[in-house]
Formats: sequence, C-alpha cells, structure tokens
Amino acid sequence: MNFFNLIRADLIKSIEELAGEGSLPQGLDLSRINVEPPREASHGDVATNAAMVLAKPAGMKPRDLADLIAARLKSHPDISGLEVAGPGFINLTLHADFWHHRLGEILAAGRRYGDCDEEGKQTVNVEYVSANPTGPMHVGHGRGAVYGDALAALLEKAGHGVTREYYVNDAGAQVDQLARSAHLRYRQALGEEIGAIPEGLYPGDYLIPVGVALVGKFGDKYASAPESDWLAPVRELTIEAMMDLIREDLAALGIRHKVFFSERKMVEGGGVEAALKTLEDKGLIYTGILEPPKGKTLDDWESRPQTLFRATDFGDDVDRALKKADGSWTYFAADIAYHLDKFNRGFASMIDVWGADHGGYVKRMKAAVTAVTGGKGSLDVKICQLVNLLDKGQQVKMSKRAGTFVTLREVVDKVGKDVVRFIMLTRKNDAALDFDLAKVTEQSRDNPVFYVQYAHARCCSVTRLALESFPDLDVSDEALGNAAFHRLTDPSELALIKQLAAWPRLVESAAEAHEPHRCAFYLSEVAAAFHGLWNKGKENEGLRFLVTDDLELTNARMALVRAAAMVIASGLDIFGVEPVEEMR
Repeated sequence: MNFFNLIRADLIKSIEELAGEGSLPQGLDLSRINVEPPREASHGDVATNAAMVLAKPAGMKPRDLADLIAARLKSHPDISGLEVAGPGFINLTLHADFWHHRLGEILAAGRRYGDCDEEGKQTVNVEYVSANPTGPMHVGHGRGAVYGDALAALLEKAGHGVTREYYVNDAGAQVDQLARSAHLRYRQALGEEIGAIPEGLYPGDYLIPVGVALVGKFGDKYASAPESDWLAPVRELTIEAMMDLIREDLAALGIRHKVFFSERKMVEGGGVEAALKTLEDKGLIYTGILEPPKGKTLDDWESRPQTLFRATDFGDDVDRALKKADGSWTYFAADIAYHLDKFNRGFASMIDVWGADHGGYVKRMKAAVTAVTGGKGSLDVKICQLVNLLDKGQQVKMSKRAGTFVTLREVVDKVGKDVVRFIMLTRKNDAALDFDLAKVTEQSRDNPVFYVQYAHARCCSVTRLALESFPDLDVSDEALGNAAFHRLTDPSELALIKQLAAWPRLVESAAEAHEPHRCAFYLSEVAAAFHGLWNKGKENEGLRFLVTDDLELTNARMALVRAAAMVIASGLDIFGVEPVEEMR
C-alpha cells in the first residue's frame, strides 16, 4: 500500500468535511491535490499542496486555507506534528506507530510488497531488442534488452498486463546481404577458398557454422547455382539460425519474449497495403514532391513525385515517403502496418525501446500511430543511448567472434548476467553508460550492484547469527509480523522503516514515467540506510541487531532486518537479479 495515498485519502476526507460544514465551497476539484515527500527531510514526513491548488476556487488566501486545513488535521491519530510553510504548503510529521504499522505490512506482503492491484490498469505491449537477425547481439543491444525487460516487470508490478514482444526485421535488404554472406561460408564449408570477405557482407566467424549447416541441408546443390535459385532458401535457414543465436544470447541474460513477430510474414500477408488503405481512406496519403533534407542541395537530391503520408498533420516536421524509387515499401510503411497490427491485437498502449541511432525516427512513428489508430493508440518510444565498454578504463573495441564488435554473450560470460542487468539500469536510458569490466566486479561501495547485494547478504547473515545465538527464536515471517515494533525507537531505525515504506510509491511513479532506473537509485538508498544502521551497531552496543539479554528487542530488530531483505529482493525481482545470501 502506498502510504501517501492513505494520507491523501484522509486529507480529502477532511476537506470534504470542511465543505460540508460550510467552511469551504462545495464541489471543489480535488484531483490536483498532491501528497508527497517534502523537499527536505527536516520539514517532516509528507507535504501537501492542497491549500495552494484550492485557494483560488475557494476564494481564500493560500496561507489562510492552509491554516484551516491544518487545524482540522491536528486531531488526526497518525499525525504527531504539522506546520504551514512558505506560501501555503502543509508539512506533516507522522507518529512512530504509523511507521511501525508499515513494517507489519511489509512482512505480511513479502517480496510482493509494492504490488498494485488497483482497477483501471492498462494492457501494454513492450517491444524491445528487435535487433536485425544478422548476427549475435552486441553490448548496445544488451542495454535495450535489459531496459525493456525491467520496464515490463516494473509495469507488471504496478498492476498492468504486459506482453513482451520482439519485432523480427526479416524483410529488408540487410537479410539479403546476410544470405549472401552465409552462402559464401557455405562455399567455404564445401572446400572452396573464399579469400577476404567482400565489403558489405558480414565478416563474423559466427556464420561459419551456418555454412556447415547449409551443406548439411542442401549438399552442393547451390554451390554454383545462380543467386535467384538459392537466395530465398539460404535466407530462410540463415535467419532461423540467427534468431536461434539471438534467443540463446537473450536467455543467457535471463530474457524471454512472449511474441516474436515476423515482418516478412506481415508484408507477404498484405499487412502494409491494408494499413495504408486505412490512411488513404482518411485522406492522409497523397502524391507529392519533398524538399531536399537539411544538408542536401538540389544537385544531389532526386526531386520526384512520391507517395507521401501527411505526417505534418500530426506533429512531424515533414511529410514522409511510403514508397522507394523502385516501387517497394519503405521501412516506415512496414512500421506503420506493424503498429496497426499491435493496436488491432488489443494494445492501445505501446512502448518501443530503440537504439541510439533511431532518435530521428520518433516523431514520424508517433504521428503514424496517432493517425492510423484514429487517436486511440498511444506510442511511447524510449531511446537507449550507447554503452561504452571499458576494461580498467581502456576502450574494448572488437571481438573475434563478431568481427566488428564485442558480443553481449562475451560480456555476460565474463561478469555474469546479474551484474550486466543491474549495471545497465544504473543510468537513465537516454544517458550514455560506461560499463567497465573491472569496476563492475569490484567489491566496493563504488560498485552499486555489490553494494545492494551486500546489504541483502548482510540481512541474511544477521538471521543466521540470530538463530545461532537464540536457537529457539522463531524468525518466520508470521512470527516476526507479531514482534514488538514499538521497541524500534531510534531515529536510524525509523529512518530505515520510512525508506522501506516508500517502495510502493516508487514503483507507481517509476512505472508511470517508464523509468526503471529509479529502482536502482532507490535500492542504493535502502542499502546505504541499512549499512549505516549496521555500522552504528558496531559503534553503539545499544543499537546492535542482537541484544543477548533482550529477546523482545532482538525480535523487533530481526523484523526490521527481514523487511529490509524483502524490499531489496522485491526491487531485484524487477531487475531480474537474484538476491544473494552470501558474498563470495
């Protein structure tokens, strides 16, 4: 339960009572009232803007209205103090008992703490990775994969229905080049000396086993046959092999999509024509001539009549071409059809996770989704910026396996999937990320994944020590839920409880903003609060978790330790990271 919502509900009730008594007008719009953390911890536990947003419609000065509301709230059993600050903010301090009750909620919910089952949630399609099936995944793909997977998990925790989807770009010119590259390896597997890989083809060694597989499938049937005979069958087998490779790379990272959607099947099934017919019926397709793009002159720009979508009607900078010079569909036309297909499958809410090189494509795609769905569909595009792969501060540039880049699988095999997943979420998706192979495995406070995992491991260590010191101690969640929480009175203990109780609100806000990196920041703060309490216990015997002559206090502190472990595990669940019980 988001305790801010509890306080807001009580605040709304108080305002409605004031209106019922005639102290405030009836029918005030209360939807803009916020209850949130104050800007500074010294100002209390929660703050509200109620007086600020209601003053004008209520015909009162903000400070006067704040004083009126504050007077009503003084008798609230959970409020131990309040003040009216600035132009009319109301800051509230809550009783220790209120926080003790939150501790009980955490223990009752376990790792499900922060789950939201409120009505009115959405069905969301999250499409991520969608790397061209032309080779193994690189580290940049890994960032989008982790971000998309964590975002999907975050949305699920916030109560949304989520489908994880991968769009297989198997209909473009790049897969024809892939087939030509595989055919070269096929000839090599038959014993032919192929020499250097021609420019424009894929040079990676990962295609060598594909060539061997082609020999096993076709023998020497296509060794000297014309391309028109072998291109389609070689392309089909090679794409299948590449998708198997990609699925293996994703599985190594703990990622599994529910849907793999083939662009080729959509195109061959007439999906593009059907989608564009929808736009044409709306009068949104016409034949026209585009101005040269910025940076190009009339001399190097082919000015010709084109089939265009009226993207400018929906916020784009220019109208967009739907057909190439050879009469085939543009990538944009296929993408319009794909997003209409998603909408027709029941996904009015769509999230696409794209790489850093697709930033200029966002406006046109959002315009197209609005147009083709009649404004009923929404698209949020999240751009994942580049990953700078380092080793002890030095750039890591190339892989023998891939030929031109370091594969994601090589990084996962070197540092482990949990490290990769956590580190990829320590920056906002649209900010560049440095991934240093040496630093991410350091056991230091500067390594965020270690710092958070160490906090969880310490929680587990305390439990083991408690059972050694108190063999009869019942540390089950049910028993700890009945501990004497009132014994937890030290400011550092209450501060940790407050930090843990903020988790449901963090889940809601991060899900709404589509920003799973907020969870990483939050987990680091929880870890810091727990480590801080641990260190205080080393300096002050009265704050140790295990008090040998006070079983009741020990039990209460064990409940706090267990709650901290639960919330950390709940956050790591979103990241797809397994919380460890011991550090090795």
